[in-house]
Amino acid sequence: MKSTEPDIRPGQSTELLKELHILTRDGKMNQDSRRKLKQVYHLYQFIEKLLLEMPASADGPTLADHGAGKSYLGFILHDLYFKPLGRGHIYGIETRGELVQRSRELAQRLGFEGMSFLNIAAADAADAEALPERFDVVTALHACDTATDDAIAFGLRKQARCMVLVPCCQAEVASCLRQDKALSLARTPLAELWRHPLHTREMGSQLTNVLRCLYLEAQGYQVTVTELVGWEHSMKNELILARRTGQAKRSAAERLRAVLAQFGLQGLEALRYPGLPA
Repeated sequence: MKSTEPDIRPGQSTELLKELHILTRDGKMNQDSRRKLKQVYHLYQFIEKLLLEMPASADGPTLADHGAGKSYLGFILHDLYFKPLGRGHIYGIETRGELVQRSRELAQRLGFEGMSFLNIAAADAADAEALPERFDVVTALHACDTATDDAIAFGLRKQARCMVLVPCCQAEVASCLRQDKALSLARTPLAELWRHPLHTREMGSQLTNVLRCLYLEAQGYQVTVTELVGWEHSMKNELILARRTGQAKRSAAERLRAVLAQFGLQGLEALRYPGLPA
């Protein structure tokens, strides 16, 4: 079914968009839905490019979507890419059981056979028997706080070819900064970077993502950091794209450890950044 809405991509099922409550029953879209759809479409463009770069396989690509929520991303990916391809599978991973059940029912109603949904935490997903041993793509769109780290750990365990991450609500590092006040820097002007609570939170977010990028490089990924959409649409707008090269960067591991030491965060290495070279 075609829509008169100019923001909808060609080939997109309007029935799906109505089921996701992005379109009203008469095919209209409000400003909040338009903003949400724009974010998902932007992310879709990045993921589509990565999928097209991958060598073709008989079974098609596998994708794990962490913190899937209502699975806007997964459903739109399936509708625009996986369904026309006729193969491949998307696994939505979500802790809220009611959202998982709703997504299962919607996938069945629309005949989206290439989708499965697991009611499980990202931290436990790597050991789930229902998931394959390897994945082509791991995504995490606004997975809150350390759920993004869990998605990265999952991707490393599953030897993901690519990871597509839009982090959100990074609180762990900020909490450590507040607690320890980075004693090695406490008497230097750099301590001003987290003297005020708001700056501590923003500094923690920035540090968290810098450390994640260094960790991915140290584990053999090429990393690109860019904006997802304009800042007027979302303040949680940083997009981390990681492609596996297999060439682990020792210099990235050294810098990661140096940053941890500089800010008094060495205790996070074993928890968040295991497997670095000695």
